[in-house]
Amino acid sequence: MLNVEHVYKTFNPGTINEKRALIDVNLQLEDGDFCTVIGGNGAGKSTIMNAIAGVWPVDSGRITIDGNDVSGLSEYKRAPFLGRVFQAPMMGTAGDMQIDENLALAARRGQKRGLRWGVTAKERDEYREILRKLDLGLEDRLTAKVGLLSGGQRQALTLIMATMKKPRILLLDEHTAALDPKTAAKVLAATDRIVNENKLTTLMVTHNMRDAIAHGNRLIMMSDGDIIFDVRGEEKQRLQVTDLLEKFEAAGGEVSDRMALS
Repeated sequence: MLNVEHVYKTFNPGTINEKRALIDVNLQLEDGDFCTVIGGNGAGKSTIMNAIAGVWPVDSGRITIDGNDVSGLSEYKRAPFLGRVFQAPMMGTAGDMQIDENLALAARRGQKRGLRWGVTAKERDEYREILRKLDLGLEDRLTAKVGLLSGGQRQALTLIMATMKKPRILLLDEHTAALDPKTAAKVLAATDRIVNENKLTTLMVTHNMRDAIAHGNRLIMMSDGDIIFDVRGEEKQRLQVTDLLEKFEAAGGEVSDRMALS
């Protein structure tokens, strides 16, 4: 479903601020893989996510999604293949619009718009059922402005919106990092359910080692712009946080405060 081949990216080349962010990165995800990505600050986690999304062009290499070479496509042209949830809860929703209006926008993604009633009664019933599964009380607040929601409620809504059209690849960029532990656990539980129900191929960046181990069927660790550890299946299930720390320190990586606290 995803094939990243020999991708390089350097920011500010030839200057004092030159940063080699990705160095010959190779990554293949099969259809339905749920891969967590762990690593320290500057390891390349968000950079590889942005490379897949087309936020900026890579220096060299090839990126293929579901057999389509998207290497030369701009961000908006890759959008039909992707769903994305960012770290900041405000980034995935329109705060001045109602919950049902936000969901309607997501449901109509890629479709032609006409002069008809914005949200039908049937759609509202469908949205209530979808929101009820989140266990955040949103099903009774369809007409509430999204800007009035808590960060966790807004992030859960963003997750629903990003997956309504069943994207080829779901990108989760530390999507629970800004939430309190209780709300983060609910959003992660919703993530597992949605990914499994829809068999979505997913890449989830996290600083939390426990979350990286507990979720998904595969884990990769990045350091200095490259993948240094790749584990899946039963071997991943046997992993402990101490194992990840040893691997990271053996590669010369610096454990950040956020990683240590996890």
